[in-house]
Amino acid sequence: RFGAVMCCCGPCAMYRRSALLLLLEQYETQFFRGKPSDFGEDRHLTILMLKAGFRTEYVPDAIAATVVPDTLLPYLRQQLRWARSTYRDTLLGLHLLPGLDRYLTLDVVGQNLGPLLLAISSIAALAQLALTGTVPWWTGLTIVAMTLIRCSVAALRAGELRFLGFSLHTPINIFLLLP
Repeated sequence: RFGAVMCCCGPCAMYRRSALLLLLEQYETQFFRGKPSDFGEDRHLTILMLKAGFRTEYVPDAIAATVVPDTLLPYLRQQLRWARSTYRDTLLGLHLLPGLDRYLTLDVVGQNLGPLLLAISSIAALAQLALTGTVPWWTGLTIVAMTLIRCSVAALRAGELRFLGFSLHTPINIFLLLP
């Protein structure tokens, strides 16, 4: 819908050979802050494609197979690796945001600020509980409301209710990834 998916996941992505050949050297010599980088290669390639002026699109009826973590610890390692990739490649692609759809720009900003605000809210809630002995209901309700709003907007924009399932990622963030 926007012509700019911000991360074309490795096993699910297809690229034109001509586009890959144009970007191959940049892709193979991925550096961040002067050091070789060996994570987030799919997001990095997506950013390179967008920088070069190519469109990246989601194809809802495409079918792909991949191996996914089936236990908690590998899943958490994967999520942390993906988070590092998101922050790094958002920094590299900041100049792309003004040229993207406003909703997509807002979503990219939300992907980066959301976890930070979630961490601050969780720490503030724990501090309130520890210092005053009162339950931080408003913090909890705000987190739930923001999660449901973001997932509902995505579900409406995509026309697919399954996007509401992303709301489960908030408790995973609070109770597993933040610690």
